[in-house]
Amino acid sequence: MTVEKHDLHHEFPNLTDEIHHLKMHDNHFAKLFTEYHDIDQEIHRIEQGVENTSDDYLEGKKKQRLSLKDNLFVMLKKVQMPA
Repeated sequence: MTVEKHDLHHEFPNLTDEIHHLKMHDNHFAKLFTEYHDIDQEIHRIEQGVENTSDDYLEGKKKQRLSLKDNLFVMLKKVQMPA
């Protein structure tokens, strides 16, 4: 089974400069980024069969990841740098 990558650099390839900038200069963004990354890694392990859990738990984690991604995207768009 192929597991799709959901890290922010794959999700927003055109915003890598903004991601880097906010990780370095915005503590709130950095905290949310780390939380997103940790949840994404947990989901990845579950989907690969490394960890075993209920479908409800996995679905809850996916909803958390989506909510964090939405919040991070809003922050990224506010500081979007010219191309």
